[in-house]
Amino acid sequence: MTIVDKINELKKEKNAVVLAHYYVKPEVQEIADYIGDSYYLSKVAVGLKEQTIVFCGVEFMGESAKALNPQKTVLMPDLSADCPMAHMADPEIIQKMRDTYEDLAVVCYINSTAELKKYSDVCVTSANAVKIVKALPNKNIFFIPDRNLAHYIAGLVPEKNFVYNEGFCPTHERMQAEEVLEVKKEHPEAKVLSHPECRTEILEISDYIGSTSGIIKYATESEEKEFIICTEEGVSYKLCQNNPEKKFYFPKSVPTCPNMKKNSLEKILHVLETGENEVQITEELREASVKPLERMLELAK
Repeated sequence: MTIVDKINELKKEKNAVVLAHYYVKPEVQEIADYIGDSYYLSKVAVGLKEQTIVFCGVEFMGESAKALNPQKTVLMPDLSADCPMAHMADPEIIQKMRDTYEDLAVVCYINSTAELKKYSDVCVTSANAVKIVKALPNKNIFFIPDRNLAHYIAGLVPEKNFVYNEGFCPTHERMQAEEVLEVKKEHPEAKVLSHPECRTEILEISDYIGSTSGIIKYATESEEKEFIICTEEGVSYKLCQNNPEKKFYFPKSVPTCPNMKKNSLEKILHVLETGENEVQITEELREASVKPLERMLELAK
């Protein structure tokens, strides 16, 4: 019996479902029941009938799934798979901003810890941030933790006053515009598709800016045949699956998230067999962190 057969057998036996982010390894995406970006997976998690969720992503995703599904068991294949950016905001600074600006909304990117969500008014993802920020009655927006996404959203919602935090995604921050232009030189017809977590100078030379799912949708629906992809390279699995006749290129220093890559078939099998790596969250923290998540799901309808 192969490892995939064992996983499938245990899923039935344990009433389990596997969720996977687009950035995990191809073989993990291949066996997942649901694949998507953080927004899609947070929505899916709420409606699942299975009792056990195996979340192949990073820590904050498991926390969000548990906060939204307190009665379910949420397992992470690797508890050390963490997102550095998820910690890049400070509760003291959040309070200072609330004291400084009247009519302030603390808008928290879903790529953040439950602890940071607790201090926030609403969560957003790269896919729904513009819609949600526009829907807020507040004039002043303190956007945490990602400065690159914040600057991008601010450009699309000029009627709001943005206050910036200094967090960033290391994987997207590492990409340089010069590297993208080098690839463009080699493939002049290729369209540049970028995630808004990229630096502003990359977004300025992009043909399309959007969430991971947005990038996949754009490339799939486009009549163009070549694309330069400025986001984590795990997205190539779905891009190639949907578009076998199209070509996809990445910057020379291929953007890879080491934490997402910690998820593996062996680790999925292990947690299904043992029930280890269960996501734990106190009821107090769950209640506080779930409010901005629920408000996101409500405003994003």
